[in-house]
Amino acid sequence: MVRRCGLLTNNREPVPLKGIEVALEVKDHVATVVSTLHYDNKEDKAIEAVFVFPLPGDAAVCHFSAKVGQTEIVAEVKEKQEAREEYDDALSSGQQAFLLEESEQSSDIFSLSVGSLPPGESASIRLEYIIELAVQADDALRFCLPAVLNPRYQPQGSEGGGVQVTSVPASQVPYSLSFSARVSSPRQVSKIDSNCSLEPLQYLNAEQSQAVVKLAAGHKFDRDVELLIYYQDAHQPAAVVEAGQVSAKPGTLMGDAVVMLSVYPEFPQAVMSSLASSGEFVFLLDRSGSMSGTRISSARDTLLLLLKSLPMGCYFNIYSFGSSFEHIFPTSVEYSEKTMEEALKKVKEMQANLGGTEILQPLKHIYNQPCIPSQPRQLFVFTDGEVGNTKEVTSLVKKNSTSHRCFSFGIGEGASTALINGMAKEGGGHAQFITGADRMQPKVMQTLQFALQPAVEDISVTWDLPQGVTAIVLSPPLTAIFQGQRSLIYAQLTGQSSEAKDCFVTVKYNLAGHPTQNQIPFTLQPTEETGLTIHRLSARTVIRSLETEKNNYDLMPFMEREDKKEEEDGVKQKVVELSVQSGVSSSHTAFIAVHKGESSTTQGPLLRQIIPVPSCSKLRMMCYLSPSLGDCDSMRKRMVNAGRKNFEEQNFDLLKMGMRSSKKKSAPSTRNSADSCVEKTLASSSPTDPLLQLVSLQKASGSWELKPTLAAVLGKTSKEVEKLKPASANENVWATILALVWLHGFKSDAEVEWKLLARKAASWLLSLNAPSVTDCVVAANTLLGCNVQKDTLGL
Repeated sequence: MVRRCGLLTNNREPVPLKGIEVALEVKDHVATVVSTLHYDNKEDKAIEAVFVFPLPGDAAVCHFSAKVGQTEIVAEVKEKQEAREEYDDALSSGQQAFLLEESEQSSDIFSLSVGSLPPGESASIRLEYIIELAVQADDALRFCLPAVLNPRYQPQGSEGGGVQVTSVPASQVPYSLSFSARVSSPRQVSKIDSNCSLEPLQYLNAEQSQAVVKLAAGHKFDRDVELLIYYQDAHQPAAVVEAGQVSAKPGTLMGDAVVMLSVYPEFPQAVMSSLASSGEFVFLLDRSGSMSGTRISSARDTLLLLLKSLPMGCYFNIYSFGSSFEHIFPTSVEYSEKTMEEALKKVKEMQANLGGTEILQPLKHIYNQPCIPSQPRQLFVFTDGEVGNTKEVTSLVKKNSTSHRCFSFGIGEGASTALINGMAKEGGGHAQFITGADRMQPKVMQTLQFALQPAVEDISVTWDLPQGVTAIVLSPPLTAIFQGQRSLIYAQLTGQSSEAKDCFVTVKYNLAGHPTQNQIPFTLQPTEETGLTIHRLSARTVIRSLETEKNNYDLMPFMEREDKKEEEDGVKQKVVELSVQSGVSSSHTAFIAVHKGESSTTQGPLLRQIIPVPSCSKLRMMCYLSPSLGDCDSMRKRMVNAGRKNFEEQNFDLLKMGMRSSKKKSAPSTRNSADSCVEKTLASSSPTDPLLQLVSLQKASGSWELKPTLAAVLGKTSKEVEKLKPASANENVWATILALVWLHGFKSDAEVEWKLLARKAASWLLSLNAPSVTDCVVAANTLLGCNVQKDTLGL
């Protein structure tokens, strides 16, 4: 037998994809990404290469071209079936063809087919997309280049097929990645952080408002590439006007001017100082096999912090899901010492042992529970996002958006951006991604602070424009506004005016009974050098709204089948027309390029090759959860994608079988190095973490009791603690002030994790009006060797 050498797939075939170059350009909070993929056919016959890969779910893919030799072919956007047929016809004729299509099940997965690449020939594929960068809790702008694509679990009985990929461990990815970023802003670029090794930041001007940075050599493909961009005096309200396309018809989205508004609300401090003391908090935790190890451990620690931080008087419940779902209480219960302790006892026992990732059924169950009067429902979802029915899930959240807010957390590398961002967007909440060495707790606790902000109601947007000019709002209506978070509004400006009048947009809302407004001035003078960026982001916004509208018809069983099909077809036609007009991809269109030159004609059958992608996935989990399935390599061979024609048609029978098997057998205590992807996903606090030990001792009321366990956490003996207690002080008052002084004195770097529970403790102390508080603070500082002032404790 001849041993194949060089870059090989897991089928021992040479890999035609040799390298990927990514150039990122960030202007303020909008990013343009250009990816170039280099293919090289070393076979002795023509090949068809298929590459399934991730992109951000809210990206506007707006350019696709191929360069073969000195010839560049720019792709057109066409209706998906028409594009597929043109691609197949080209291959049948021996011509070179290139097809790029978005998954109909999830907007963050694309399939690229490079057809009829002759032997010895090279080709470069250029892919361009635009995306808005999300604001993080620390004011950073987050860019993520997805490098990891995990198989998506398709629930039994779901319509549509799961998206299958050929995956390999990160260490075996047979192609290289180079990445560079150029950042510019009207303000100074303070710094750029990353979860990957970067070359030193280089400024391009004296004002330090332009900078470049590159990914250090040797990227291992074991994580997504994340950049956190920090600006000086960041995030001011702004408006950007972009002129229409000269060749487009006036009155259309591409022919008219478009404005993008960035709204950054500043809530009055008096309102923000009093966080909500009511609400129904529902926590939904993924306990599928891929959540094993540090992920589930960190999730348990996070639930401890959440439960200790909830306000007295609220209601709560905890659900967990896999192939089935469980709940701690039949319905949400009032938060008390008894219910909190009962929940914590069950949280400690939670393992990642519930099989697959079927999130739809527990969501339906939660939404079917009646809402509690005067207790606004807040849903927190924790998942690694490996689901195949993303659009079904986000449509369900949207359908129930008037009865709750949804906050979502993507855990680990490769979490679906379409699912995590989609749930938060449709549920009027906020999304967070927890990758690499990120601690889950601070991000979740920051989000709890968002959830406890006073609800913003009666949101309205009014436009003050010159006579003859009208604004057609393209974005969905604003349903949620959070302090420190950006809201974007796109609008098409139709008509013309000779007036040189300033324009204003006023966002009005009701905040905890206080009428509030934010006004943004702008002019109709177009901003230079934006190209059609704003138009394409606007088109993407409209396309996503229309696709959601189409998916919502699946949730209307009362509609007649003929009526439903007619409505769906009408919406689909609108999507196709706008996608073709704007050149922005959709789930119903595809980019198609055909090289019709005679020199490209090839003869004979094509050799089909599937390009593998890195994965930190359930496949690795299945290797030790289900030994009966055999080794990972053989399993992966059985899951190789049969190609582009089956991109939307195959299901995950094997994956479902593995997950069902995992419920019957427990994981071995030892794992080999092949499972390192799973082990590296999240850093978690040790069970001996003093902070978590202290938090675990807090009562639901916010107080602590004077016990030996508390003294041990503080690093003191019971005798030392009791000796310095002021004579007139209540034991629990003394214990609570000791805990607060210790938190401020020794854990100030983790304040975001304990801020809410400390605030609850201070409220408990103030409610007692205890006379010995000042003496206790002085004594606590003496005992612990701190210098924390009484005012710092909120007392």
